[in-house]
This record gives sequence, C-alpha cells and structure tokens, in this order.
Amino acid sequence: MKTNTEIINSWSIEEFESALYQLYPSILRVLLKDHTTGKNIVWATSSHFEFGAEFGPDKPLNPTSIIFGKRHFLKTRATKSQAAQAERTKNKAEVFTPSWVCNLQNNLVDDAWLENENSFNVGNSNGWETSLKPIQFPIGKTWKDYVSDIRLEIACGEAPYLVSRYDTVTGKSIEINNRIGLLDRKFRVINENVKTNQSWNVWVIKAYESIYGYEFQGDNLFLARENLLFTYIEYFFDRFKKFPSQKQLSRIAEIISWNIWQMDGLTNCLPFSKPDKSFEQLTLGFDDEENVGFDEDALFDSGDSPYCLIADWTKKIDGHPEIIEFHSLLNR
Repeated sequence: MKTNTEIINSWSIEEFESALYQLYPSILRVLLKDHTTGKNIVWATSSHFEFGAEFGPDKPLNPTSIIFGKRHFLKTRATKSQAAQAERTKNKAEVFTPSWVCNLQNNLVDDAWLENENSFNVGNSNGWETSLKPIQFPIGKTWKDYVSDIRLEIACGEAPYLVSRYDTVTGKSIEINNRIGLLDRKFRVINENVKTNQSWNVWVIKAYESIYGYEFQGDNLFLARENLLFTYIEYFFDRFKKFPSQKQLSRIAEIISWNIWQMDGLTNCLPFSKPDKSFEQLTLGFDDEENVGFDEDALFDSGDSPYCLIADWTKKIDGHPEIIEFHSLLNR
C-alpha cells in the first residue's frame, strides 16, 4: 500500500489541475494572470485552435479553456502526439531537454558557485547518482546566500531546469529526494539547514522569490507555473504530512505569477508585439480586481506593447516588490 507521500508524488498534472480547479479557483486565476497587461496570459500558439476560436493565438487562457468537464486541454510535451511535437519543433523551435542534460548543466552552475564539483550528485548520460552528504559551502558564502541567489531559465517551456517533477522528454516522474532542478536544490539546502517550521516557510518564500523564467507559448507557461506550485505542495507535504493552507498557496502562486512570465525573448515584449513606450501600466496587480480600459485584442491588432514587467523581491515597499521592466536588466 502506498503512503500518502508516495500518492501525492505520483499525481499527474491533470490530477493536480482538477484539485486546483475545484478547491482553489482564486489561485488558478492568479496562475493565469499576466502582470504586464493586468489580463490573462494568451495562448500564443495555434496548437489548440481546433477546439474553437477562443483557443486562437491572441486569445487568453481561462479556467474553462484549461479544463472543460473532465477534459484537460493542456498536455505536457511528453503526452502530446509525435505529430504535435514535430509541429511545435518546426514552427516554434520547441525542443525539450532531457533531465540528465538539465542536471549536468545545473551542476556546472553549482560547481562554480560552491567551488566544488558534484555537490548535489554525480551526473552522466544515463542519469545521476544523488549525493547523500549535506551540501558544504565555501568560505565567505552560506546556505542563506545560496537560497537567495537569483536564477533565470530563458525560454523555460515547462521549466525543467527550475523544477524536475518529471522528465519533460519521457514524462517519467522523479522522486522528490532525487530531483535536480535549481529550485529543488534550494529546497534541499533549506531542508538540511532549517529546523523550525516557521523558518522553513520564510526561506521557501525567499527561494521562490529568487527563481525566474520566461516563455513565449501560453500553454507551456501555464504548465511551468503549475509545476512550480505543485513542487511547493509536494515539498510541503513531504515535510509536514499535510497540505498547505489556501493562504500559503496564494502567497506562492502570487510570486510565481510575477517571476514566471510570458515574453518574446527577442523583443522583451509580449508575443507578437513590439515596444511602445507610450503604454502606461494601469495597476501593479496586487489585488484580485481586473484592470479596466485596456483592450487586449487591440494590443495584438496594433502590434504595440509595453516592455514586460517583473518583480524585484530584493527591494520591497510596504511588503510589495519593486516592479521593473525586464529589458532594463540587460545592460547591468
């Protein structure tokens, strides 16, 4: 008989979506939000157009377009047909990286930061062997520095470099103690160094505030956001043997919705758009009310867009992060 931890770790993306849709519709709305426009993220792909005009590239994702009855419209790359995978590779250069490659590249980042090789695992072309020794930190750096250090995955797809719930190529699930994502590694460091529940929650929030990623296609982006939220649920359940509260989930979802955003990496703007500095942001989006006075369809018709906005959680005013244009970071 499976334990509760084994059961939750074995849940599919569809099972998580159903629970989220039924139990926490407000959190689902947060995961759909685009903070640059104050509206929802858009599909930015024609892959789902066969289901109706509301699935067009310039149309927003909404709860009913994700789940209708028991039908789930979003599929991970591994569960798409070979024809669908080939079409997206041809039209959008979408190629997903197997976990063993993600691991080797993430190891290079940590080898340089920790000034030591293979601290988390020893990787090869067949996978990796997880190290059981606690992570050691070089002189002048601490575990707190590691958890707070900022990481970015560009063109993140389903975010396999950030979280490794499953191999995005094979679809095979990965046990929580054997995961290799950049956020998974921060969770490991927190678990090794934090004793109290209160401190655990504080440092997990800091870890999420330090993880960023952007993606063009809306379906991939939403899956990435889901994966980061579901990762939180899994690690929380693994530690406390219970589900996080709605308040805790809402806090993490809000961070994710800012840090994992929709953008064309060539223009640093929304998909199908070009910079338009005359655009004025209507709200920072910290409430649940939708913006008014902004016509999303007009945005795509005109081709004009603001630069995409992200949150800098290291600089806060009254508990809210500083909001900046992503492109402003490129010259720093």
